[in-house]
Amino acid sequence: MQGKVKQKSFVSLAGGFFLLIALSLVHLTQGQADYTSIELLQGVWAEGRIQDIVTSLRLPRLVIGLLAGGALAVSGAVLQTLTNNPLASPGTLGINAGAFFFVVVSVIFFPSFFGQFPFITALLGAVISSLLVVGLSGKQMDPVRVALTGMIISLLFSSMTGAMQLLFENQTNGLFLWGSGTLVQLNWDGVQFAAPVIAAFLLASLLLAKSMDVLSLGEDIASSLGQNVQLVKLSAWGAAIVLSAATVSVVGPIGFIGLMAPHIVRMMGIRGHLPIFIHSFLWGSVMLIGADVLGRLIQPGQEVPVGAMTALIGGPWLLYLAWKTAKSLKRGDRQMGGTTKPIRLKLVVPLLMAMIAIIITLALSFNGAEWSFDWMKPVVWNFRVPRVLTAFIVGVMLAITGVILQGVLRNPLADSSVLGVTSMAGAGAMLLLVVFPEIPPAFLPLGATLGAVLALGIILVTAWKNNFQPMLVALMGIAISAFGSAATQVFVVKAKLAVASALVWLSGSTYGKGWEDVQFALILFVLFIWPAVYITRSLDTLTFGDDVAAGLGLNIRSTRVWALIIGVAISTIAVSVVGTIGFIGLVAPHIARRLVGFRHLPLMLASGLLGGLLLVTADFIGRILIAPKDIPSGLVVALIGTPYLLYLLRKMK
Repeated sequence: MQGKVKQKSFVSLAGGFFLLIALSLVHLTQGQADYTSIELLQGVWAEGRIQDIVTSLRLPRLVIGLLAGGALAVSGAVLQTLTNNPLASPGTLGINAGAFFFVVVSVIFFPSFFGQFPFITALLGAVISSLLVVGLSGKQMDPVRVALTGMIISLLFSSMTGAMQLLFENQTNGLFLWGSGTLVQLNWDGVQFAAPVIAAFLLASLLLAKSMDVLSLGEDIASSLGQNVQLVKLSAWGAAIVLSAATVSVVGPIGFIGLMAPHIVRMMGIRGHLPIFIHSFLWGSVMLIGADVLGRLIQPGQEVPVGAMTALIGGPWLLYLAWKTAKSLKRGDRQMGGTTKPIRLKLVVPLLMAMIAIIITLALSFNGAEWSFDWMKPVVWNFRVPRVLTAFIVGVMLAITGVILQGVLRNPLADSSVLGVTSMAGAGAMLLLVVFPEIPPAFLPLGATLGAVLALGIILVTAWKNNFQPMLVALMGIAISAFGSAATQVFVVKAKLAVASALVWLSGSTYGKGWEDVQFALILFVLFIWPAVYITRSLDTLTFGDDVAAGLGLNIRSTRVWALIIGVAISTIAVSVVGTIGFIGLVAPHIARRLVGFRHLPLMLASGLLGGLLLVTADFIGRILIAPKDIPSGLVVALIGTPYLLYLLRKMK
């Protein structure tokens, strides 16, 4: 037995080492200055053109790739043990997103500080995001809850980062590529900073390996064996966070390496945290250098973010891990709940309608500088009125989508963003611009529809045999969402889109909407609202759990399929009209459930009105806050809705 373990360890180390050497040789030959591997080996030792290129540009890029890949892999291995979650990594827990947000804020408001202390800035963001995830996930560290919490924290920081990049376009113009993860190095400064930090905390992780072996047996057993569990956990969290922050401060947020490398090592039969950390460091380096090589093969002469490449590779891997994780978990029959004393609809609806009337009046009458109640003026009638009506209709659709998806998954954190529909719809629209650069913007909905249909198809295929287990569908959605976001980054670079214009569409905006958009949204809304209303009775039955629902004669699989199709269809319409707007489908049903209870027909009505109210309010705030400039309403919604969502996460049991 011991011999087999040593043999597996030797194969892993030897194979990884030789593969790393081969990839490194290819890596050093890539770039605008063209030379072969033979010319590299011959010319690098003598002064001249090849040596100058290698030592000043390509070797620093290679070395930082080796260090960053290894650091992220070890960080992921540590986090997976600490959270008892095979889906944990610096990317999926929002650590990278938090670090990058603080870097962006520092670049805008404290540029001199960032120039001198980029690591401290990134570390602060990483620590805060980690505290949020741990605090909101609860002591049990349920894998699905941790994964969803991490995703929402990532959405929060990504939304705020997008807002900063749009509001301070000049100051952050050079951060888009770096924010997607890039190994580009113009000198050895990044390596000189990162190398000692990564080496020190890699050593700390190795010293903690034996204690983490004990901790993995369970906290009770570890305590009974005399281990100071809290000290070990705090030290391990510190090592993982610093390793992640060090990489973000130099190469930007790069995801999936910390997820994939430890799993690959474990699949090779490596056991025990000390060898897992060592092998993970090697294979993390292999994967990151390999992704960088692949990115430059796909787009020679142009920089494709290596972070996007790792996500494109890692997305399918995360799908597999999500499927495997969900199968090992017990089927959830979570009650969605709601108030035990629902308010009557005849009181709730007039109140909401009055609030909607007030906000629409404000939105139509105020442009950020002056008031005008002449709504028939061409500038108001042709631009402001259709914009407000579009926002209201789309808000209603997003809220109804949230009600359907939360009901069918019995997960209060579900909506089109969690299922990956929004992300893949955005990727589909960007792909259309890559394939057909001259295509008019009016055709973007076609690409969004194709992306959303692909997301739905993946969910249907992977979840069919498991009767659409709610946990499985939710975890699949997280993987699809990550893949779609990465694909969008690659397409934005490939299409050479202006960063600001791409960010506006991806953030969700009602800017420039006309009467054609109102007609399009209204016709499709009327078409799909009837199936949504019809399925509410089946969703009411599902709230009592699969066993009870089946006993009452409900075809559970058929109900879930049709509910998913209807929810995705309505969400796709919304995305095709205004771009990717999240949080409405998460927040509106929660508020409505506290007003009218859990029954889906009144819940759908109240949620729809709340969704319209929220999006019109967000659009109004985004339009007047820094008038005449616009803040995309999707970003405003995220900034308004996230505090409430975090409160809900803290309250959920």
